[in-house]
Amino acid sequence: MRIKRATRQYEAWLAEHTPIVPADLVLKHRQMTKGRYPFLRATFYRWAQLWPDVCTELTNAPVVLAIGDLHVENFGSWRDEEGRLIWGANDFDEAYPLPYTNDLVRLATSAALAIESDQLTLRIRDACAALLDGYISSLKAGGKPYVLAENHAWLHAAITSQMREPATFWSKLDDLPTVQTKLPAGAIRALVRRLPTPGLGYRAVHRVAGLGSLGRQRWVALADWRGGKIAREAKALAPSACCWAQASDGACRLLYHTIIGRAIRAPDPFVGIQDNWIVRRLAPDCVRIDLESLAANRDEQRLLHAMGWEAANVHLGSRKAIDAVMRDLNQRPAGWLHAAAQQMVERITDDWEDWKRDPLDD
Repeated sequence: MRIKRATRQYEAWLAEHTPIVPADLVLKHRQMTKGRYPFLRATFYRWAQLWPDVCTELTNAPVVLAIGDLHVENFGSWRDEEGRLIWGANDFDEAYPLPYTNDLVRLATSAALAIESDQLTLRIRDACAALLDGYISSLKAGGKPYVLAENHAWLHAAITSQMREPATFWSKLDDLPTVQTKLPAGAIRALVRRLPTPGLGYRAVHRVAGLGSLGRQRWVALADWRGGKIAREAKALAPSACCWAQASDGACRLLYHTIIGRAIRAPDPFVGIQDNWIVRRLAPDCVRIDLESLAANRDEQRLLHAMGWEAANVHLGSRKAIDAVMRDLNQRPAGWLHAAAQQMVERITDDWEDWKRDPLDD
């Protein structure tokens, strides 16, 4: 199946599970032509379809509750209930039981594509080694969240260098037009529940963000509260694309709440799931890793090591599988992650070039 047909079929399946925003989907299709890395981010459904065939020898690895759509920009910061700045994986829309190798290969593949597009400067082999070393080290240590208040000064500096200037951040949200139609009842309930005061008035806007989830409904409630602005975002959830790829729709369920509840994590108290909506706080200090805007003196190898560690923090939520994961890792040949990432880079490149020649007509 070629990428155009796969995209059409997946989007038809997705529309059966959640309302689609057509204009956002058109934008997503355009973004998919920009480069192989944005193409990877936008097409987890294709990854779920191809990875078992391309990396067949890795599909027999122990199964964990995996992130699924893991890549080098699926990391960011939030505040925990103590107000501490935390860093870690921040998008679990595609959570699904998968071989642990899926997350590692996808993360390594994204690093390889970022290197080849000059967003990272180290060698692909070194990137894979750093990811794998971080992952194994975390498993052996039993995991530990990245609390940036007093630890990890290098990562704290990298994150704070990306924090958005508050006036600019709020100005961009304020400039979004007010939604003229009524929001879905589930979105309203989810947003109202996460506001700090019952009955607080708010203005609803539509926000365009992300790549993998672009096309799903995403609403933001903007309010003034005790002298300043606040924002809560509700994003529509749908079953993982793995359900579509494996034709297992009947047994599929949302696993977002489950995976963040099990992981070794300092959770974001503002994140909540209700009526198939994920709600989170938007603020200048809640930022996603953006490789292009990281400080020029970033320690890339250390950053990738941290990403591998955090992947293990999530996988450690599948406690009964960890001994088997360690045994499997010990018997893997040297260079297995680098080889698998290179295989996936080649396959993604073929798909991307095919998409550029013959994109989906919107």
